[in-house]
Amino acid sequence: MTVPASTLPADDRLIVALDVPNALAGLDLAGKLGDSVSFYKVGLGMLTAGGMALANELKHDMGKKVFLDMKLFDIGATVEAAVRGIARFDLDFLTVHGDPYVVKSAKEGAAGTGLKVLAVTILTSLDRADLDGALIREGEILDLVTERAGRAFEAGADGVIASPREAAAIRALPEAAGKLIVTPGVRPAGAALGDQKRVETPASALLAGADHLVVGRPIWKAEDPLAATQAILSEIRGI
Repeated sequence: MTVPASTLPADDRLIVALDVPNALAGLDLAGKLGDSVSFYKVGLGMLTAGGMALANELKHDMGKKVFLDMKLFDIGATVEAAVRGIARFDLDFLTVHGDPYVVKSAKEGAAGTGLKVLAVTILTSLDRADLDGALIREGEILDLVTERAGRAFEAGADGVIASPREAAAIRALPEAAGKLIVTPGVRPAGAALGDQKRVETPASALLAGADHLVVGRPIWKAEDPLAATQAILSEIRGI
């Protein structure tokens, strides 16, 4: 028997991005979504607007899983120290840039904790023209992302952040066995792209090998965020 969308329980393959103005707005959205969502992302844009307090409340008061999306990038000692401090909050995922030395330092900082370090490959808001402007070496984005993912896995990353369009190629890497692929740039059919350039639907991302989907604007900008969430959950559960 098909379960009505309005009663679908949470599925932690869906991570809702709380890219809203401040912690109070984040808590308000989490309240609206209730038990339908078990996993939230708190990003860098929220850091100076109560982001760590929001992450702590979601995790320890509301029993949610929390992905802290900081995309850390600095010298090794600084990354290690930052991650060691973050790990004390008992959160679930943390992003760092995918350079091998950054990943290694982050893993040292997270040692002995349950914090999973995810390496950013190439942002889903970028295309080849953007990479050219940043003086990134020539090559197809798919090849660059796959190479960065492999090197991040070799450096100890628990998973990577990549667009759904690269998920299948990453999943095929021998180094990807037992590792996580988390995909932003996920948009339900017909949704506005916003600042994303390499996007796919939730179903396509999962079929390509993604473990978790990060969805923000299609939920928090929706007239009815709960209904939008339930529609995505229905698609996820149809895989």
